[in-house]
Amino acid sequence: MAAGFGSLRRMNALFQTEYHLSPTDLRKKAADGRNYAGQITVGLGYRPPYRWTEILRFLAARAIPGVERVEKDEYFRTVRLLDKGGTPHFGWIQAAHRPEKSRLDVTISDTLVPVLSQVLARVRNLFDLYCDPEVIDETLQSMNDLRPGLCVPGMRLPGCFDPFEMAVRAILGQQIAVKAAGTLAGRMVESLGQPVNTGVEGLTHTFPTMEDIAGVGDAIQERLGMLGVIAARSSCISALAKALMQGEIILDQSADPEREMMKLRTLKGIGSWTAQYIAMRTMGWPDAFLETDIGVRRALPEYSQKEMLELSEQWRPWRSYAVMNLWNA
Repeated sequence: MAAGFGSLRRMNALFQTEYHLSPTDLRKKAADGRNYAGQITVGLGYRPPYRWTEILRFLAARAIPGVERVEKDEYFRTVRLLDKGGTPHFGWIQAAHRPEKSRLDVTISDTLVPVLSQVLARVRNLFDLYCDPEVIDETLQSMNDLRPGLCVPGMRLPGCFDPFEMAVRAILGQQIAVKAAGTLAGRMVESLGQPVNTGVEGLTHTFPTMEDIAGVGDAIQERLGMLGVIAARSSCISALAKALMQGEIILDQSADPEREMMKLRTLKGIGSWTAQYIAMRTMGWPDAFLETDIGVRRALPEYSQKEMLELSEQWRPWRSYAVMNLWNA
């Protein structure tokens, strides 16, 4: 009823059409703990237009070696998720765009059937499939008064599949090149991640969990320092892992972005830019504006930071999408 269905029968009928099994069948398969031969492919719809090339290019530039890869216009990654009983399930996913049907086809390894609903929810967040582009583009059209083509209809906000992974990647990326941050993240994966046999070239590990990082304890600076991570960032990553484990900070779409950003900024090593960027990608916060970001400044070179902030007021509450348009420009 909350999703807008007038009856359970109509919901079940649509579920059967889209997923080729009933909700009851899905629950039974998820509960029996067995593996299923082959792969499962599920179509996840979106409201067009959808700028697939742009979001894929963004993710490709920030892909973590061993965990993610983009090839032939498709996205691949490893997965580690816990079921309701706390049992970990390892596998991989592949996402491909089907523009003629306004959907993404998501192929999931059979090992992930017990956590299928979690996988699909995370894919929706990663690719911003809940977005209503018409509403957003209506507000951002004024960007084209600054320069024709600055706002491109259908731009999406890249989310994340794993909030801790994304937050660590953001911390590693402070004040260094995107490629260099990816190299550091890849070293962390190889040293602290969980090996996983996917059968997919380039997908070899899952990203270290917050428990993995917290388990290193006081040796975190030495352990990450050997990988090239400076002491301050090592300590920041450790502090974040502990805060998340203790529930002091929440990084998901149920969180209050303003409140969690304040908490993030109390961690030594996380400033305003990083806190906003983490909120934008892990919490789906649509109203971040990164006026100090070099890409934003290059897109609007004639404006000071103060003037950019004043200018961005007309783009509320969709300033995160404005940032994506500026970056792409």
